[in-house]
Amino acid sequence: MSTWRSLRRRLFVDLSPLRESSDYRRLWAGSSLSAVGSQMTTFAVALQVYLLTHSSAAVGGTALAAAIPAIAFGLFGGAVTDAVDRRRLVLLTSSLMALASGGLAAQAFIGFDHLWLLYALVAVEAALGSVNGPARRTFMPRLLKRESIPAGVALTMLTFQTSLLVGPVIAGLITAEGGLKLCYLVDAISFFAALYGVARLPAMRPEGEASRPGLRAVMSGLSFILHERVLAGALLADINATVLAMPFSLFPAINAERFGGSPRTLGLFPAAIAAGGILGSGLSGPIGRVVRKGRGMLVAGAVWGIALAAFGIVGSLWATLACLFVAGIADVSSVVLRSTIIQVDTPDQFRGRVNAAEFVAGGSMPQVGNFRAGIVASVSTPDISALSGGLSAAAGSLVLAILLPAFRRYRSDAKVHADQKVHADEKVHADEKVHADEKVHTDEMQETALA
Repeated sequence: MSTWRSLRRRLFVDLSPLRESSDYRRLWAGSSLSAVGSQMTTFAVALQVYLLTHSSAAVGGTALAAAIPAIAFGLFGGAVTDAVDRRRLVLLTSSLMALASGGLAAQAFIGFDHLWLLYALVAVEAALGSVNGPARRTFMPRLLKRESIPAGVALTMLTFQTSLLVGPVIAGLITAEGGLKLCYLVDAISFFAALYGVARLPAMRPEGEASRPGLRAVMSGLSFILHERVLAGALLADINATVLAMPFSLFPAINAERFGGSPRTLGLFPAAIAAGGILGSGLSGPIGRVVRKGRGMLVAGAVWGIALAAFGIVGSLWATLACLFVAGIADVSSVVLRSTIIQVDTPDQFRGRVNAAEFVAGGSMPQVGNFRAGIVASVSTPDISALSGGLSAAAGSLVLAILLPAFRRYRSDAKVHADQKVHADEKVHADEKVHADEKVHTDEMQETALA
C-alpha cells in the first residue's frame, strides 16, 4: 500500500495543498467554478462575433480588444498589488468583472448585438482581469508551504484545463438549445463562487516595505525581471509560443470549412486542448520534479508549435482533435514549469509586479497571438495561418535556447541549495554573535568579581 501511495504521489497530481490549507481549498474551489463560466463566455463571444461578421479577423479583433487594455493596465496593476491589501483588491475587481459579464448577458437577452459593444465589454473585463489575475496569483505563496507550490500550480492548471474542456462543451450544447444568452448568464452567476473563496481569506498585505504605485514602481519591477535572467527567459519562452502559434481565433473558420460549422464540433476544438491539459496536469508529478525547468519550457514550446503546425494540415476530425490534444499537454507542461519558477524565485515585495508581467505574457500575449492568427488567415487561409504559426513557434524555441544559455542551464535544485547555504550562513553568523555576546557577558562578570 505504501508503495502505491508513493508511486501515486510521484506520477499523479499532488492533492496535498487541498488538505494543507482550508483557505487555499476554498479559493481553489471558487476559482474552479468561476473558470467554467468564463470559458463559456469566451466561447460565446467568439461565436457571436463570427455570426455577426463571418470573419476570422473580426474574431481575432476580439482577442486584440482584450489584449490592449490588459497590457496597458497589467503592469500598473502589479504596482498597485504590491502596495495594497491584495485580498480587498481582488474582491473589488471580481465584483466589477461580474458586472461586465452581466452586461454581456443583457445585450444578448435584449438583442442589442453590435460588434463595438462586444469589443467594449470584452475590453472592460480584460482591464479588470489584468489587475485581478496577478493579485490573485500572489495568494498561493502565502497559503502554502514552499515545497507545496509546484503542486499548487499544477492544481491551478488542472482547474483551468478542466474549465477549458467543460466550459466550451457545455456552452456548445446550451447554445444549440437555448442561445448565447444563457452562456453569458451562467458566467455572471459563477462570479459569486469566486467572491466567496476570496472573502474568507485573511488580509493579504505586502510583506516588508510596500512600494508606492506609479511609473517608478513599474520600472523597478521590470528592472528586477531583466536582472533575473531566468525570470526573463521564462516570460520570453511563453511569449514566443503564444504570439506565434495561438490558434483559438481560427477555430470557427476551420470548423466551418472542415466540419460544416456545427456549434457541437466547434466546442470540441478547445475541449481537445483542455483534455491534453488535464492529462498533463493529472500526471504533473514528473513535471514538478523537472530540475532543468528552463530547458523543459523550451522543449514544451517546440512540441506545442509542431502539434499546431500539424493541426493546420490534417483533415479528419479525429486527427484535428489529436493534434490539439498533444498541444494541450505541451501547453500545461510549459505553464507549470513557468509558474513554479516565478512563484519560487520572486521575493514577496516584487511578487505583484512579476505576476503582472507573467499575466501579460501568459494572459495577454495569447490574445495578440489570436489576432495575428486571424489576420494571417484573412490574407491567406486558416490552415496556412496554423501551419506557419506552429513552425515559427518551434523555431523560436530553438533560437531562445541559443540566445539564453543561463535560462537553458537553470537548475531548480541549485536555487534550493543556494537558499539553504544562505540560511546556513545566517545561522553561523547568528551563533557567532551569540558566542560573542556570551563572552562579553562573562568578561563583565569576571571584572565585577575582581572589583
